[in-house]
Amino acid sequence: MNITSVEEAKKDSAYYKALTQLLYQLADDDFIIAFRGSEWLGLAPHIEEDVAFSSINQDTMGHSAMFYQLLEELGEGDMDALAHARKADERVNAVLLEKVNGPGNYLIEPKYDWAFAVVRHYFYTQAKKIKIESLKNSSYEPLKHVAIKVNMELYYHLLHWKTWFTQLCLANGEAKTRMKAAIETVLDDFEGVLSQGPEAATISQFGLIGREDRIRQQFITIMTEVFEKVELTFPAQMGLKSGDGRKGQHTKDLEEAILTLGEVYNSNPTATW
Repeated sequence: MNITSVEEAKKDSAYYKALTQLLYQLADDDFIIAFRGSEWLGLAPHIEEDVAFSSINQDTMGHSAMFYQLLEELGEGDMDALAHARKADERVNAVLLEKVNGPGNYLIEPKYDWAFAVVRHYFYTQAKKIKIESLKNSSYEPLKHVAIKVNMELYYHLLHWKTWFTQLCLANGEAKTRMKAAIETVLDDFEGVLSQGPEAATISQFGLIGREDRIRQQFITIMTEVFEKVELTFPAQMGLKSGDGRKGQHTKDLEEAILTLGEVYNSNPTATW
């Protein structure tokens, strides 16, 4: 199957539903993690990281905009409204991505834990890279084209976070202790990132993206090799400890984030973002 236009996608209601569900996942995931990353502005370990992290967040927010744009073209509504005006229970982002920046066991200061930031962003970026590679062969042509654009920037994002992850895991003392705690915290909810939600079977059936179980296995294989290099063992046990975001189950962290993210839009819906 190869769908080249919005009109073709709308002809099959099952295809349309699977496609829009996948796009909401991709858009919401990038949107919320880019916001959490932006909160590190001025708080990163050094000024060079401040600049690099800001650039990554800007790219990621741009990726979410492209996915929301595809949803707008499909008739789901104005992309700004989709990004800023939807309520928490209408979002399908993974719960892990909405959490404040310091839910780990070791905190630098309230709400900010650099080890947690590194692990969350590295794991997310690695999973996203696998998904984007699969999306380059999507049955929906417009999504395939977006994936090719996103993939060009992901190489640098992944290199950035893998470098941080490797260096901190190979360090001694408190750095390694914090990283181990952060890894445990992230994996407790990482199944949500890999999940394709209630429409998973249909999404893969229509060739929109690779099967969920295959993407999960690719992630585990890659991470197992990385962990061996930093003298750790990847547990391959991932859960949904805080809820299933793909089913609209979210935390108060998301509600508070949406209030902040939607402040400008709600005061003036004609503003651009």
